[in-house]
Amino acid sequence: MDSKVEVLSTVRINYQQDLYKIVDALNRSLKDQDLMFGLALDKNEQETAIFTIYKT
Repeated sequence: MDSKVEVLSTVRINYQQDLYKIVDALNRSLKDQDLMFGLALDKNEQETAIFTIYKT
């Protein structure tokens, strides 16, 4: 089974404490459309988050 994940878009945004709630809601709502969303803190700038949209 060959599972490929394609990055569709990445954006850097100011980190806010509740951003993960938006990512969770998107993942729950759009997983049946083969979309996945990720959120990570920038290793060098802790006030910056990296939001990524994936096609699965």
